[in-house]
Amino acid sequence: MITLYHAPKSRSTRMIFLLEELGAPYEIKLVTIRRGDGSGAADQNNPHPHAKVPAIRHGKETVFESPAIVSYLADAFPDAKLAPKPGEAGRGLYLSMLAYYGDVLEPAFMSKFLNTPVPRGTAGWVVVEEAMTFIDQALTAHPYIAGDSFTGADILYATTFGMFASNPMMPKLASVDAYVKRCLDRPAYARAMAKDAG
Repeated sequence: MITLYHAPKSRSTRMIFLLEELGAPYEIKLVTIRRGDGSGAADQNNPHPHAKVPAIRHGKETVFESPAIVSYLADAFPDAKLAPKPGEAGRGLYLSMLAYYGDVLEPAFMSKFLNTPVPRGTAGWVVVEEAMTFIDQALTAHPYIAGDSFTGADILYATTFGMFASNPMMPKLASVDAYVKRCLDRPAYARAMAKDAG
């Protein structure tokens, strides 16, 4: 049994999407988190080291941070086909896109959101427009972020792009709009949204 530590309307909602895609048995434990508006508080029952979400427990394993959870669960439940297996074609691109999400894309968006100039030439940071040019090229070449098949990586990208769709900091790209629709039209996403809403 997988236990998801979840705060509604947060980044852990996309992990419900992942769990629904996996078809694996899971339970949700609600936790409180510190919210951007100052509400909420850290929850001592949350195994994340900074009391953030998402985090999961699976057997004796505790896993936190979205890319790590996607990687761990997609490999733990290979029958769901949410990741190329080690040694299969496309594995390298899939892992690269998981890392790109947390290491490049999120910092670019957060820098723009916080109106913090990107320190060019340090830490390998890029601006949103540069990152989205790469994403546009990837989604023009293939229907999904890591190739021709839907993977766990798409859960991260599509939910993020969907969240920012009406935000002026998100470049309007036809490839991204079509991609978000393709991913978020999946039945597992609808089930996840229903569970998040309570």
